[in-house]
Amino acid sequence: MSWLNRVRNAIPFIARKAETPDNLWHKCTGCGQMIFQKEWEENLSVCPRCDHHGRIGPRLRFAQVFDEGTMKLLPAPQVREDPLKFRDSKRYTDRIKAARAQTGEQDALLNASGTIEGHQAVVGVQDFAFMGGSMGTAVGAAFVAGVREAVKRRCPYVIFTAAGGARMQEGILSLMQMPRATVAIQQLRAAGQPYIVVLTDPTTGGVTASYAMLGDIQIAEPGALIAFAGARVIENTIREKLPEGFQRAEYLLDHGMIDMVTHRKDLRATLARTIGYLTAARAA
Repeated sequence: MSWLNRVRNAIPFIARKAETPDNLWHKCTGCGQMIFQKEWEENLSVCPRCDHHGRIGPRLRFAQVFDEGTMKLLPAPQVREDPLKFRDSKRYTDRIKAARAQTGEQDALLNASGTIEGHQAVVGVQDFAFMGGSMGTAVGAAFVAGVREAVKRRCPYVIFTAAGGARMQEGILSLMQMPRATVAIQQLRAAGQPYIVVLTDPTTGGVTASYAMLGDIQIAEPGALIAFAGARVIENTIREKLPEGFQRAEYLLDHGMIDMVTHRKDLRATLARTIGYLTAARAA
């Protein structure tokens, strides 16, 4: 042990390296400010300086939305992995294994049942951390399973979308999840149950072109990117400069594409109120 380390260990008010956590701070991707991790978590992963809504995973989302002690995870459907034996710079199976190791989840969409301020609901949450929340056969199967569970329980299905679009490693099979999800939504409506969409940052591509825009009510978190094609692609195609804030939640609200923009701290109450309105109206 060096002289410096002996002195450091002997002085009580100097924190030892082993006692200093690595995740003490969180850097906001909106304003770049450093925030205490505890403050970030207590504020629902929303920046207290600029109000930027950070991306969160399914389990944290379930904890924020459901009444305490009521949440129950639904089993993920089993699908064939790597149906096309796809390989780019890596094998598709290796990418899936890496995503599972990083997130601890089987794929990019999880379902759970529970109550939201006393209202029964089935909630699905896409995980952008799992291969960009991309829509493949596993996501399509999970979406259909969530809808069928809602039909079985005679309650609404709420989906939190977050995706970069279809999963290219599954080719046409990923695109087939678009009509598959649309048919499932029609079955939910035929059963007389509401379908509520909460658009989070980012929701793009084939997800936007299918189930993300088919809700009875469309809710978005502040500042969420909601688009089909990227702004740069559109600008290069039409050769015009796009308006400020184009494809953000507030712009879409002003132009009638969504119904409301709701802060994360108010989201649970808003969902409960919306479910109450829709279920009461349909019952009547």
